[in-house]
Amino acid sequence: MRHHTTFRQLEIFEAIARLSSFTRASEELYLTQPTVSMQMKKLTDIVGSPLVEQIGKKVSLTEDGRELAQASREIFAILDRYTMSVAQRRGLEKGKLKLMAITTASYFAPRLLGEFSKLHPGIEVSLRVTNKEQVLASMADNLDDLYLLGTPPVEIDVVATPIMDNPIVVLAAPDHPLAGRPNLTLADLAQERWVMREAGSGTRKAIETLFHEHGLEIRPRLELGSNEAIKQAILADLGISALSCHALTLHQPDQFAVLDVEGFPILRHWYAVYPAGRQASLVARAFLDFLLTQRNGSSCAPIGNGACCAVNCGKKG
Repeated sequence: MRHHTTFRQLEIFEAIARLSSFTRASEELYLTQPTVSMQMKKLTDIVGSPLVEQIGKKVSLTEDGRELAQASREIFAILDRYTMSVAQRRGLEKGKLKLMAITTASYFAPRLLGEFSKLHPGIEVSLRVTNKEQVLASMADNLDDLYLLGTPPVEIDVVATPIMDNPIVVLAAPDHPLAGRPNLTLADLAQERWVMREAGSGTRKAIETLFHEHGLEIRPRLELGSNEAIKQAILADLGISALSCHALTLHQPDQFAVLDVEGFPILRHWYAVYPAGRQASLVARAFLDFLLTQRNGSSCAPIGNGACCAVNCGKKG
């Protein structure tokens, strides 16, 4: 098999194995689906055994497929280490940086990555933004250099470095009855209609923990899978919510009412994370140092036009 299999075929197969989808693999690799299917057929013929099973649009690996997926990851990891060793000999003139982040980090991660790229134009950077479950799965397989998370995982041994404040604030529509009222209590909010992220969201856990500590419970009227959907629901007067201050990036200062509530903002942090058993590459360490420099250069999280920052970051300590 080693005489005939190409790295491109292994790259395509690894993407299919990781994403469980021919369509998503073709999108990630910027290939047409016929090309992906053709390369997979060639690879299957070379191996002499089925690698995937497809029922509808759902793709799962056979036993041989799982073994080849692991071998592919090991091959690409070896190549990445080689590339990094060459980059280290050349300084930061060349190299790769692969990042993966949870959805909320998309409000600031591209900007930081762009600024880092301007400082090091020879570094090839990539960023994948997805949900927490996929980030943890990728981390378990050691597929990327750094991961940006709101809460370090407890089920994986990791090195986690806080890189930025992540204040959680309560948002309402500008004409909501509570908008502009000072010194609201948690009891005031417990009776309100809430729009929340899905169960398991780090932000949702932080909110529910705060209310539980005060003997209160909130029942969401709606559960939505993205911050953008939640913001639209707030503006449609479907309820209030609590989101990362970063979610207000690029919004006008008066587009949402940030409620004055005891216990808020909940000050959390963003973390740069990598598996404890992996030695961070020169490029990854340089990007981590860059993130820490950005954090130390400002006492407040960078929130777009500064609206949320000005209202909340300096409030209540």
